[in-house]
Amino acid sequence: METYLFVQPLVALIAGILILLVPRILNYVVAFYLILIGLTGLLPHLMSGNGMM
Repeated sequence: METYLFVQPLVALIAGILILLVPRILNYVVAFYLILIGLTGLLPHLMSGNGMM
């Protein structure tokens, strides 16, 4: 669980830097960030075998 807490701030920092350096890629950075955060949120549930149903 600690790994997930470390990944989110790191990805946010990298995304922020990319947006500042290359504003045209804002859509891609936001989309990648949302997908990654969604996967890190769902991954523990999927790996434990306790599906959401």
